[in-house]
Amino acid sequence: MAVSSPYDFEVPWRPNFEAKMAIIWATGSAIIILFSLAVPMFSQFAALLAIGCALAAAYRGYQAYKRLVDASRLKLFGKEFIDLAELERKAGLSAKQKAFWLGKGFPWTDIEATKLHTLISLGVVRTIGKAAQHTEGAYWIHGLAPESDLYSELSHLVGHTLIVGTTRVGKTRLFDLLIAQAIFRGETVIIIDPKGDHGLAQNARAACEASGAGDRFVYFHPAHPDRSACIDPLRNWNRKTELASRVAALIPSETGADPFTAFGWKVLNDITNGMIATGHRPNLVQLRRYVEGGPDSLLQRALKVHFSAHVKDWESRAASYIKRYKDRLLEAYITFYQEIAIHEAQSVDLDGLISTYEHNRDHFQKMVASLIPILSMLTSDPLQELLSPDFEPGHERLVTDMSKIIRGNKVVYIGLDSLADSTVGSAIGSIMLADLAAVAGDRYNYGIDSLTPVNLFIDEAAEVLNQPAIQLMNKGGGADFRVTIATQTFADFASRLGDENKARQVLANTNNKIALRVLDSETQKYIAEGMPEIKVRSMALRYGHNVDTHIHDEYTASYQEQILEEDAELFPAAMLGELPPLHFIARLSGGRTLKGRIPILLTEQ
Repeated sequence: MAVSSPYDFEVPWRPNFEAKMAIIWATGSAIIILFSLAVPMFSQFAALLAIGCALAAAYRGYQAYKRLVDASRLKLFGKEFIDLAELERKAGLSAKQKAFWLGKGFPWTDIEATKLHTLISLGVVRTIGKAAQHTEGAYWIHGLAPESDLYSELSHLVGHTLIVGTTRVGKTRLFDLLIAQAIFRGETVIIIDPKGDHGLAQNARAACEASGAGDRFVYFHPAHPDRSACIDPLRNWNRKTELASRVAALIPSETGADPFTAFGWKVLNDITNGMIATGHRPNLVQLRRYVEGGPDSLLQRALKVHFSAHVKDWESRAASYIKRYKDRLLEAYITFYQEIAIHEAQSVDLDGLISTYEHNRDHFQKMVASLIPILSMLTSDPLQELLSPDFEPGHERLVTDMSKIIRGNKVVYIGLDSLADSTVGSAIGSIMLADLAAVAGDRYNYGIDSLTPVNLFIDEAAEVLNQPAIQLMNKGGGADFRVTIATQTFADFASRLGDENKARQVLANTNNKIALRVLDSETQKYIAEGMPEIKVRSMALRYGHNVDTHIHDEYTASYQEQILEEDAELFPAAMLGELPPLHFIARLSGGRTLKGRIPILLTEQ
């Protein structure tokens, strides 16, 4: 019950005095009626009096019923389920209002916060009883107000969303609800799941089929290559340097600017330039081949193509150089380029590739020592076909890329199989995110007026986050990318990125924060600090009496009530560790705070 004035204190779930008063008033009304029957001379007066008592009984009965309903909310301990048909109905209603559905709950305001602090100060178990001691968490928090459907504006999703919670509390089930609604809205959905949760993939597929477009679903999982689509992460680019940056972003580095990363980027850039110059599309397998074995054959082809296109009569003019070097054709080409062709048609790309070729081989191997394992991971079976598809015409495999996925409003599930191999899974997720960042750049540069939103969901985000992902969150809003990431603690980001400042950069890019049960104290503090403080009122009672020894029989007594106000958290940080499974506190863009619970999505599997 709301505090209507500074002096009106209402303790939730106190004894139901209203019920007793309703019984008394009703009994009084009955007694008056019986008395009027026994003594008819007062019948008119008795009738008015009985009606008055009955009205008072009805009023108190209504108050008692409301308090009974409030108390009954503590017993809603069971899980709730929702099927696709009902969720599609809710998604349709919310889409008309340009909103999305978050489950059931209520706005968390200073009224609910005051109730919470009052209960804590009085003693929750002493006030509520055994209902407060449920083994799965403090369900009584959700009983502080009546619940209804929770909605939030779709425009808030562009500010990106962070879902945080410990294991087995409902992060993936919340993903199910948000993903299914995006599918029902006809938007592009990209799911990156390091764990490879079968339920998440199956529910996304079922939502596509329920929406009447089962062919929208695309499945990728290294553990199931026969059922997986092939996704080429190097297919989309505008500037050639993007390809080198995409792979170099995977090189382990504390700052991203150390000599090994810089040298690795140069080698990758030189090789991709050479491949493009010879008319070959770069892919991971080819990059690995030329990084491990050297760019000799690539350089020879690139020089020959350049001579044919830009140097007149090059074959006759280069004959003397070929004769001089005999069987060393590449050396002859390089010398001819550096002495003759460079003056007629210099190529910066060839200059870089020649410098890579001529680099000291031992030093070269040391400098690319951290790059080779990454390329090996991304090109070993079965990833050789899945990430570097190069099939003959007429093949039946589905080959796609992020640009095609987005243009076709597809729903792609990317399982990384990190439980079996976390290193390879992390590398796959990181290069997919780098590819998405490039596509987001295209959408931003060339306009998005006619394009649908792109919903990116990353479960266990600390497994795959990298610098391109941060840039995607930082600037992806302009390309209508809506990123939703889930993690267990904020320390996971710092551990993954190797820098607490970068971890805070990720957090700062999420305007919506949804916290399920959180056990990490630092994470609890961060969530609570994002909410405003409130003033909590309390009443201090003071009794006193005194007998004056100097004046005969003088006795004084006193009674004092004092209203105290003190600053308190809107939602105490420590209470985040008490939330039951599937319950959450959400701080949304615009300053709204919600308390909610998530139903479990049921699909026919």
